[in-house]
Amino acid sequence: MALDALITQVQLNLGLTADGIAGPKTWNAVYTKLMGAAPLGKDLAKIITDVQTKVGVKADGAPGPITWEAINKAIPAVNNEEQINPATTAKVDSRSENVISTLLPEVQPLARQLVIQAAAKGITIKILSGLRTYEQQDALYAQGRTTPGQIVTNAKGGYSNHNFGLAFDIGVFENGKYMGESPKYAQLGPVGVALGLAWGGNWVSLKDTPHYELRPDWAKNMSNSDLLAALRDRKSKGTSLIA
Repeated sequence: MALDALITQVQLNLGLTADGIAGPKTWNAVYTKLMGAAPLGKDLAKIITDVQTKVGVKADGAPGPITWEAINKAIPAVNNEEQINPATTAKVDSRSENVISTLLPEVQPLARQLVIQAAAKGITIKILSGLRTYEQQDALYAQGRTTPGQIVTNAKGGYSNHNFGLAFDIGVFENGKYMGESPKYAQLGPVGVALGLAWGGNWVSLKDTPHYELRPDWAKNMSNSDLLAALRDRKSKGTSLIA
């Protein structure tokens, strides 16, 4: 399983926002679950090596797939979470709703419709990641650069569509288990596009099949860098990001 999928599975098991990125909140939750108590300090490097020691892998402070596979084995899956019933299109699971609530009002019904239309096709998905603040984005950017871990993003705060409530990521589930890789991601891409969303699977340079975003009408012909610059400007002025 890919590294981000392993991290996402642990986050789901711990009831965290599942974005596949291991930041301080995730490591604190992992430490607390495994050790039975919260870490005494904020030294992330020590938290990581303590966890690695606990799960029986090399305590090198550079957690990769081996570390996260061991953590997955040590933290059992949570099976009592409300699930989507593919036979009905009337319900969106509570975890997805929590993430959807962080999105702009114009994006929220589109995210719900994607869940509902996926269920109608017999595909169970959840909305795993929505809005990230500039501060949260900066913390992710620091990972692998000035803080422990692997580099997971090249976007600083204000340089990701997630920072403006316009973007969300989905996860495919089969029999209650998160699937980091599945052909169903590609099957759902056209469904999201038909709803009016831009789909990461259509990107040329780096495809991101779980990713969807709403591009405002005023930005239809803009490059992504120009769009982000305009969004930062609108956000700083407190003006609408959509109209």
